[in-house]
Amino acid sequence: MGVPGALGEGEKERWRALRAASETPRNPFMEPEFTEAVGLVRPQARVAVVYEGLEPAGFLPHERGPLGQGRAIGLGVSDTQGAILRPGLRLDTGELLRGCSLSSFAFDNLEAEQRLFVRYAAEEHATYVIDVEKGYETYESVLRAQSPKFLKTTLAKERRLGRQVGELRFVFDEREPAALRTLMEWKSAQYRRTGRRDRFAQEWITRLVGRLAATRAPECSGTLSVLYAGRRPLAAHFGLRSASVLACWFPAYDPEFAKYSPGLVLHLRMAEAAAAEGIGMLDLGRGAAEYKDALKTGELPVYEGAVTRPGVGAALHWLSREPARRAHSYVRGRPQLAALAARTLKGAARLRRT
Repeated sequence: MGVPGALGEGEKERWRALRAASETPRNPFMEPEFTEAVGLVRPQARVAVVYEGLEPAGFLPHERGPLGQGRAIGLGVSDTQGAILRPGLRLDTGELLRGCSLSSFAFDNLEAEQRLFVRYAAEEHATYVIDVEKGYETYESVLRAQSPKFLKTTLAKERRLGRQVGELRFVFDEREPAALRTLMEWKSAQYRRTGRRDRFAQEWITRLVGRLAATRAPECSGTLSVLYAGRRPLAAHFGLRSASVLACWFPAYDPEFAKYSPGLVLHLRMAEAAAAEGIGMLDLGRGAAEYKDALKTGELPVYEGAVTRPGVGAALHWLSREPARRAHSYVRGRPQLAALAARTLKGAARLRRT
């Protein structure tokens, strides 16, 4: 076991080959480049390598706390998690945790095919996806059938935006650093406006996004997409893409133009560009949102929970995570209570600003 940066090129190629052999979508969060980027900003990042003879048969990227509490690599921002294993490899979770000197391993976006850990899940969630495997025109026809009013209204707003604000221009893979800074400023303001914790106030997340923005690998490439009116950015999104999946991560827009729904327009253009690039799926991530319900064509399950070994570290994991997780689950399962909580967060944010 070692730090992500210590992996040799042969080990990383084996990692990629194991992912290619998997039947799950080739999500870029599960590639070695994402783990390496986290390792550069999180000193507690580790990678366990499981060998069969002289050949690596599995990898477990994770972060290790001071008493052995383990968590999925980048937990809190990583949208797909788990081990990278040879198909059919039989492992005992307790032995794996002992080999990693871990008392627990927590996850909140575990892949559905992670048989090693799924049985320890406490909750199942839906991650929302857009299927553009058959091209953007086919996707639009699906939207026209399932959400005709949404599609008609969004396309009308797009035309009005071009007439009233300026000629629209969409860049799928923008390399201008100023555009990324603008996106992070918008996103920080959105977090504060809605009473949520500002992720970009955490230095390691800002540094991680900066490193991934410069990452260019076939199965993990940072991708900044921007919708402009003339030279003015109206909406932007930063995510990761592989050859077949665009993992949507940080979308935001200029609230001055909210009435035009520039974020929705941006997502339609992202779907169109992704399809043109041969990408078959956009993963919008877990968490209910009206825009996801309008855009999605389907859902995939992801899991939240932890596997633990007896001991102090496991008890600390339970005390630090389980009460909050159960409270969040209770609220999510009651729509009226969830709506009240959202209004309370927004009200608290307004109070902080006054």
